[in-house]
Amino acid sequence: MNGFQFQFSPVFARSDVLLEGLWLTLQLSAIGISLGALLGILLAMLRGLAPRALRWPVDAYVELVRNTPFLVQLLIIFFGLPSIGVKLTAEQAAIGAIVLNLGAYSTEIVRAGIESVHKSQIEAGLSLAMTRWQVFRHVVIAPALARVWPSLSSQFVLMMLSTSVCSFISVQELSGTAANVESDTFRSFEVYITVTAIYLALALVMRGLLAMLGAVLFPKGSGLGRLRTQSGR
Repeated sequence: MNGFQFQFSPVFARSDVLLEGLWLTLQLSAIGISLGALLGILLAMLRGLAPRALRWPVDAYVELVRNTPFLVQLLIIFFGLPSIGVKLTAEQAAIGAIVLNLGAYSTEIVRAGIESVHKSQIEAGLSLAMTRWQVFRHVVIAPALARVWPSLSSQFVLMMLSTSVCSFISVQELSGTAANVESDTFRSFEVYITVTAIYLALALVMRGLLAMLGAVLFPKGSGLGRLRTQSGR
C-alpha cells in the first residue's frame, strides 16, 4: 500500500464537528420523516375516499416525485423557488424536500395497505353500528398501517440516509461536516470510513426503534376482533 498508514487521530480530534453534523442529521430526519409520513397518510386517505376530480392531483404529485431524483427536487426548492419570491434557508429547503419526497412514497405504500383490507371487514364494522369514520379509523387505516409498517420503516431509514444529499446545498449535516473535516485533515479514507460507520449505526438503531414502535402501535390481536369485544361491553 506504498507505506500508507491509517491515522484516525486527526479525525477523532474533530469529533465535535462530526457530532454537530450528526445532530443536524437527526433533526432533519425526525422533522422530515414525521411530517412526510403524516402527509402520506392524509393523501392516501384522500386518494381512497375523495372524488376522482380530487384524486388526480394526488396521483400526479406521487408520480412526479417518485420518478424524479431527490437531488433535483432539493435543488428546485432551494434554487428555483427564490425566482418566484419564495426564499428558504438551506435547512428549510432540506426539510421541505424530505417531506415532499417521503410524502409521495408513503402515499403509495399506505394506499397499498388500504386496498389490502377486505370489504367484508368494512361490512362487519358497519354491522357493529360504527360510523363510517370509526370504520375507516379502526377497521381500515389501523390494519392497513400495521400491514405496511415494515415497508414504511424501510422507507424512513432510506430517507434518513438520503439526508446526506442535502450537503449539496450547504446543509452542514453529517456528510457536509465530514467534507469539512476531510478538507482540514486530508485524511479522506479515515473520515469517510468513520462517517460510514456512523450511518450504519444510525440505520441499525433506527430500524430497531421503528420495530419497537410498530409493536407498540400495532400489537398482535388488535383490530376488528378487539373492537367487537369493546362494543359489546
